[in-house]
Amino acid sequence: MVAPTVPPQLTEWRPARLRLDPAGMVLSGLVAVGGLLLASAILPGVHIPSVPDAIVAALIVAVLNALLPPLLAALRLPFTVALGFVTTLAVDAAILLLASRIDPRALQVDSFLWALLAALVMAVASVVLTTILGANDDDTYNLRVIRRVAGRMGETERTSAPGIVFLEIDGLALPVLQRAMRDGSAPVLASWLEEGAHRLVEWEPDLSSQTGASQAGILLGSNEDIPAFRWVEKETGRVMTCSSPADCREIERRHATGGGLLIGGGASRGNLFSGEAAEVILTVSRLAEERRSNPGYRAFFANGFNVTRVLVLFFWEVVIELVAHLQQVRRDVRPRGHRGGKYPFLRATMCVIVRDLVVFGVLTDMMRGRPAVYATFASYDEVAHHSGLERSDTLEALRKLDEQFGRIARARPYAPRPYELVVLSDHGQTQGATFLQRNGYSLETLVERSLDGASVARLGGGDENDVAVGHAVADATGGRGAPNRAKSEVGDRPVVVLGSGNLGLVYLMDEPRRLTLEEIDERHPRLIPALRAHPHVGFLLVRSASHGPVAMGAGGASFLAEQRVDGDDPLAPFSPNAAAHLLRTDGFAHAPDILVNSFYDGAGDQGCAFEELISFHGGLGGEQTRPFVLYPTSLPAPAQPIVGAACLHDLLAGWRRWLQDGPAPVRPVEVGDSTVA
Repeated sequence: MVAPTVPPQLTEWRPARLRLDPAGMVLSGLVAVGGLLLASAILPGVHIPSVPDAIVAALIVAVLNALLPPLLAALRLPFTVALGFVTTLAVDAAILLLASRIDPRALQVDSFLWALLAALVMAVASVVLTTILGANDDDTYNLRVIRRVAGRMGETERTSAPGIVFLEIDGLALPVLQRAMRDGSAPVLASWLEEGAHRLVEWEPDLSSQTGASQAGILLGSNEDIPAFRWVEKETGRVMTCSSPADCREIERRHATGGGLLIGGGASRGNLFSGEAAEVILTVSRLAEERRSNPGYRAFFANGFNVTRVLVLFFWEVVIELVAHLQQVRRDVRPRGHRGGKYPFLRATMCVIVRDLVVFGVLTDMMRGRPAVYATFASYDEVAHHSGLERSDTLEALRKLDEQFGRIARARPYAPRPYELVVLSDHGQTQGATFLQRNGYSLETLVERSLDGASVARLGGGDENDVAVGHAVADATGGRGAPNRAKSEVGDRPVVVLGSGNLGLVYLMDEPRRLTLEEIDERHPRLIPALRAHPHVGFLLVRSASHGPVAMGAGGASFLAEQRVDGDDPLAPFSPNAAAHLLRTDGFAHAPDILVNSFYDGAGDQGCAFEELISFHGGLGGEQTRPFVLYPTSLPAPAQPIVGAACLHDLLAGWRRWLQDGPAPVRPVEVGDSTVA
């Protein structure tokens, strides 16, 4: 990082006042009245005689909503996700019943069930009308509630030293972001660039271009010995997975050294690892803490309409997914991923529930004055895996994230300290039909055909968010999210093949150590030639007893330690740093016997995953290795290319130290009600 001059002292920070917005209040009132009239029109158990009566009822409901849910959320109850949703739904229904008892002439609700249905109808009307009328999701009211709840959660840090909020968009490549900003799918982020408030820079992840390796490096400062999303540890006979709570906890234990990005009072929201944060929400390595009272959820549940609104948006997202899938089938769009089963509900969970919980967690952290916050938003990554990199519904998921980032930016003037916003991604994605779709058989089948007398077991697979969110929701709801230990044990399987995007890992379990190229050729003479010759394999990484690490392709080999190439260089289609990445991975204790990277066609900008994901990441090739950092111009620019997640950690941690240690940097202090970019 460029060594900056010592930043001058900052004028004392004074949070802006949350002023009432009369026009917004009138608009919100009209929406509430419309919702009540709609509920009365379609529900037999709800009766409102006239429009004036609806106005009176809406006023009563508004007063009760301002009093009861915030008081309930401030109580130190075990607010897991499920309990919070159930409790708030019950409170919404109780508010309508109570309003009907206060003024039965204006509003009559026959039973609790009719009150609950009325609350859902009002939420549908609210979502539709606020979208049509351009309402702002009642940001001012939400911030008032968040401030109130945050004040009861503990001490608020008031200081002029800027805090820093890192917002990660999982799986978004720099070129995709640039096109989205150009074409209107990321207008908020585009405005930050256009106004000169932020700069955009590319960085390059490690060979294992997936969230586990990237977040370990970014948040903990090291991702050593994480060769893929899942890998075998031969000495114990276990498969480690970067989404299992137990495994993530162990990975964090191995890599945490007291220098985490969020050390010293930071907050982790929606990540795989905590970065040694003081508080967490939906952080896989510390999901055990979610089973206790988690005050991070309280601000979300303090607004009674949040829950009903989220439920409406959840099922609407399911409808969006089903329609998008049918459109792809009708138009015969290819490549086309698997989109049935539980996936529509997983997508809705990521795009609505998890996203909104994380946003409210970030806002709460800001209102408490947390020095650093790191939050991951996985909805774009989730949709892209199944829909494609830049299909219409994928870009819509990105647009909704961009909209939420605008909400976070608008909240900064009201925080007890100034905040800088950094938006980044942990990796990109590359698109293409899967290995199975192209060939009619899988990588493990190809391996099994090429072995002499050994069978192959394939452990794990599928979307990383599928596993991670399943655990998150299970633990947050008080369910059982622990992995099935039997599925993590290799047992007596002679060969194990794992997929991590377009990275395949082949473990030959003959020995509790890594086998050499010569040993593999002696025991399975057809295996290496079959993999090298396959048209959808780009290169193999093996270790030779004579020559060290070797990258092998169909037409040649690159001897990495000897820095020489025989024949065609198999690494030529990939990153200029490919050899360095492979050398580093070869040194891992748990590197596979054979590491397989798919082909990459630069002309068609496509490769193939060894899992059933049409947009993928995990290895080398294409835009999966082109993530980005969008950072404020007030921060020092990187002095050199950012290669590797640990290098990015140093940059982000350096920015935090620069902001918070010693004299604080210059920052405008004209704090008002307008958006601060």
